[in-house]
Amino acid sequence: MAIVRRTLVYDGPGGPFEGVAAWDEAVEGHRPCVLVLPNVLGQKEADNLKAEALAELGYVALAADVFGQGKRTTLQSEDRARYMDALNADRILLRDRLAASLAALTGLPQADPDAAAAIGFCFGGKCVLDMARAGLGIRGGISFHGVYDPPDYAGPSPITAKLLVCHGWNDPISPPDATVALAEELTRCGADWQLHAYGHAGHAFTDVGRAGPGNIAYEPRADRRSWRAMTDFLAELFA
Repeated sequence: MAIVRRTLVYDGPGGPFEGVAAWDEAVEGHRPCVLVLPNVLGQKEADNLKAEALAELGYVALAADVFGQGKRTTLQSEDRARYMDALNADRILLRDRLAASLAALTGLPQADPDAAAAIGFCFGGKCVLDMARAGLGIRGGISFHGVYDPPDYAGPSPITAKLLVCHGWNDPISPPDATVALAEELTRCGADWQLHAYGHAGHAFTDVGRAGPGNIAYEPRADRRSWRAMTDFLAELFA
């Protein structure tokens, strides 16, 4: 196995954008590809490591940037949600930036452009769901502790992308009523969807940097089980 990592600068509305691509150089030919969509802080090393882990599974991955080159925040920032909030207020712009990120991924010479998926964490989980809602060219998507409110535009129906929602049951950002509303929405739109709810887990359960008590914290069992569920989902999706 020879995992390589490359910085990728690409165009899009409000760009340029800077992501990190990863793939196994020992694998020959085109292979399925996976977009990795970040949380409120934007593209960062944690997302690059997810891209490398996907490369180890045999995929081409891109840890995408939807905020713009150099636009990042930290947990210590008082206004850490400023870039996310701007896109929450303009879901059409978010959709178009997601389309640009997908085009950058599928344009890589190692990638099979007809076999794409997306995964996302927190705000990135919302991004995955919006890609499916907008009919962007993914076969499937996985949301990890995502945010479920629908966009303010109409998308195609039925939703053709298959979806796996990995959810911490104690998530204060996506409480049970929001989770049920998502299930009802996806059913109404004819999507092929799954919901895995993890007990004793809240928001950010995959984020190893959020150790500690509370309902916005890392939870190792949910992290391990959800990654296994993702692995099986992708294997079935691209079989």
